[in-house]
Amino acid sequence: MKDKLAAIRSYLTGGNQRITILYFLSAIFIGLNCYFVSREVYWLFFMPLFLGVIYLYFYSLDRILLLITLLTPVAINITQFDFNVGVSLPSEPMMLGVLLLFIIKIIYANDFDKRIWTHPLTIVIGLQLVWMLITSITSDIPLVSFKHLLARLWFVIPFYILGIQLFRKRSNINLFVWFYAISLIGVIFYTTYNHSLWGFDEKAGHWVMEPFYNDHTAYGAILALYIPLFCGFTFSNVYSKTIRFFSVLVLVILFTALVLSFCRAAWLSLAFAFGILFIILLRIKFKWILFVSVIFGITFYLFSFQILDRLEKNRQGPSANFVEHIRSISNISTDNSNLERINRWQSALRMFAERPVFGFGPGTYQFEYAPFQRSEEKTLISTNAGDKGNAHSEYIGPLAEQGFPGMIIVFVLIWSFIHTAMRVYRRSDEPEVKMLTLSLMLALMTYFFHGIMNNFLDTDKASVPVWGFMAAIVALDLYTRGREVTNDQ
Repeated sequence: MKDKLAAIRSYLTGGNQRITILYFLSAIFIGLNCYFVSREVYWLFFMPLFLGVIYLYFYSLDRILLLITLLTPVAINITQFDFNVGVSLPSEPMMLGVLLLFIIKIIYANDFDKRIWTHPLTIVIGLQLVWMLITSITSDIPLVSFKHLLARLWFVIPFYILGIQLFRKRSNINLFVWFYAISLIGVIFYTTYNHSLWGFDEKAGHWVMEPFYNDHTAYGAILALYIPLFCGFTFSNVYSKTIRFFSVLVLVILFTALVLSFCRAAWLSLAFAFGILFIILLRIKFKWILFVSVIFGITFYLFSFQILDRLEKNRQGPSANFVEHIRSISNISTDNSNLERINRWQSALRMFAERPVFGFGPGTYQFEYAPFQRSEEKTLISTNAGDKGNAHSEYIGPLAEQGFPGMIIVFVLIWSFIHTAMRVYRRSDEPEVKMLTLSLMLALMTYFFHGIMNNFLDTDKASVPVWGFMAAIVALDLYTRGREVTNDQ
């Protein structure tokens, strides 16, 4: 009995000591805040939040990944262009922290599932990173290229490698999608309100989403990326009526925002994804798709002169009218946006012709392309300063920066994730797995179709969902084989 009383007394005494320490630390914090506020310094208010985030890094890294996902749509890019030093705050520093912890964990406790490292998609991504390293060494501007490589690492490691482990718990896939979408809806409301102040003018629609997205093409690409997923949530019976109701609301918001974005490439990418869905649901065999593609290619080649002549006669410019705006997609005679894109592609192809194997180095296109422009191809928005974006293509850009192998690796990467997704879709007999896999694949297809005309994988806004969706597909591939993943794990 005495021992029990002593234990209780000891616990209470210890508790009093802990409370005393808490009061003491709180008093110090309040005192320091009062001092700094008197000096008009307010950053100390955020110290508890900072310490809470540090705690999560060491004890709950999965929550850090979801927190970064939530913050990414509202992150703001800060750029010092002279040295190509740009960082998206607060998301990219947080990703760098995850990357450093990953390196430490690999050194001291390499307890990752070995199947992650040997998965075909992981091997292709690893090959891409190795080739980026090689071409960074041979780069014309190594500082820019190694910074570009580092940024790719802090995108891939947290949201692909660690993402696969995060998505071992299937419900985390849904959380990942919803967390990004919640912040994205906030950006949509902000953008729509700004746009309304300009009467929903088409030209204003190019920049009203700043500072969260740098222009309407990046904004439109992400809107299109998320629509297939919320279509899946809406039309699937595996979710409750409440989730489906909110999914419908989000879907309406996304579609409305996509129309108001005036991003023609995003509209086309979504149409392409639904075309792929049509092929899958009708189970059209690959040989017929290949046959039609070959016929289309031959026809285009045989009648290329007539087709180009017809396109050059199209002088429909961008317009607030939906039909007219669609028609302007094929305007290659007066539309500055289309002509500038062609100018960038032509410059990239000339860069490739000069350095076909190693290219000029990752991230260097915008600093190197100016001498490769021709006066007759320049437009009113052309520049030699390298401050107006990159090659506007996920395929031609790597061709100029990393040579022919760089572009081939991109195509292999796309083929690998499609092959993996289709294997999971056909193998699984669980409705949720089939729906998630198909929706994720179609979402990625919108992005990589959009990638013909733009490239955003050097930004956090696109990299977080793109690499995360690939990780989710791999997780479903690895952890549904032996039913190692459930909603309750």
